[in-house]
Amino acid sequence: MSIRSGSNLSNPLVSMQHIYKTFNPDSVSEVTVFRDFNLDILRGQFVSVVGSNGSGKTTMQNLICGSILADQGRIYLDGTPIDRMKEYQRARRIGRVFQDPSRGTCPELTILENMALAENKGKAFGLRLGVNRQRIDDYRTQLEDLKLGLEDKVNVPVGGLSGGQRQALALLIATMTPIDLLILDEHTAALDPNASATVMELTDRIVKEKQLTALMVTHNLKFAVQYGNRLLMMHQGCAVIDAAYEKKDSLQINDLLDQFNEISLEVGN
Repeated sequence: MSIRSGSNLSNPLVSMQHIYKTFNPDSVSEVTVFRDFNLDILRGQFVSVVGSNGSGKTTMQNLICGSILADQGRIYLDGTPIDRMKEYQRARRIGRVFQDPSRGTCPELTILENMALAENKGKAFGLRLGVNRQRIDDYRTQLEDLKLGLEDKVNVPVGGLSGGQRQALALLIATMTPIDLLILDEHTAALDPNASATVMELTDRIVKEKQLTALMVTHNLKFAVQYGNRLLMMHQGCAVIDAAYEKKDSLQINDLLDQFNEISLEVGN
């Protein structure tokens, strides 16, 4: 069973066009992930991406963020080609939250210092100058919105926080400055169930309140079905399910499990 949905893609925020990507070419470990892969994401879409290991979901995010480069093809962000931009250049317009919160925060620095650094992303500034009393009050207000008590821990090193608190802070930091796209890279995978649920609820609220476009890779089928307005299931570099809006709303976890089982049978697992 394949489920697909059409949508108006005349003005996508993200456009991946004719993407080819092979790892370790001309070696015994050569793996081709994408052959002429195309994807458009409309402004305001919250896309959940699921799929087995090696299906292309993480490679897709890495290509958009610039962690790796495509062998062929073009990638556009709001009409601007970004496929040859450096990763740090793309980071000015793309926020990313990783599975490991230490990749989005500085564990040895305090919450306050992390927020000051995030707010001044791309600017030259002295840390002492950036952390002033007026900003501290604003940072506390933003932390209060997380409803995790972090506003009372602004001078605590981030490495001393719980996993859920650190991911919530990483999410806040990734969206403190205006961005075009939020990348969520299995950002609940390392958390316990309660913390995962809390971070997902916070993610959904931030995406809606800030009217963000988001691309979330997850292994949690419940979250993939529950959150967002578009769902992709990747397999061997292709989207075998692409359901948006009403079609996405009608999806059930069993629909995804049925497709997973069909894929497994096709590849002989």
